[in-house]
Amino acid sequence: MTLNRRRLKLATFLVWACALPAYAVLPTVPSPVTETSSLVGVSGLLQAGLGMLLVLGLIFLFAWMAKRFGLQRLGGSQVVKVISSSMLGQRERVVVVEVGTTWLVLGVTASQINTLHTLPAPASSLTPTPPDAGSHGALGLFAQQLRDSLNGKPRAL
Repeated sequence: MTLNRRRLKLATFLVWACALPAYAVLPTVPSPVTETSSLVGVSGLLQAGLGMLLVLGLIFLFAWMAKRFGLQRLGGSQVVKVISSSMLGQRERVVVVEVGTTWLVLGVTASQINTLHTLPAPASSLTPTPPDAGSHGALGLFAQQLRDSLNGKPRAL
């Protein structure tokens, strides 16, 4: 059986080898050459460059917004929460931090952190309402609804 396979392979090779010169003699038809305009290349590069600038601009815009509006990290620590922060100078700030059931008022500078005051956390609300989101008006109502929905307490209007 293996002898027949060898003969079949040899016959296939010989037929292929004999047909090879016939392919070389066949006339060839040149394919039409289309010249690409250099303008297409320039417009493609311009489009890619503008797209890249747009993406980089969006990245910087979102980074600035996160820094400006104090975007909190997801999965943050549940032991220590920053309640409020206020800038006093270029490198000085006062920060209110909740640790367990205690609020610490900290003075933060570039070189050190000092405890200014310690007080118990209010029992009614773990997070104070921001000063611009009062209890009156649509903004305050929206802020309260959002807080309640995040805490899992639906509230009817």
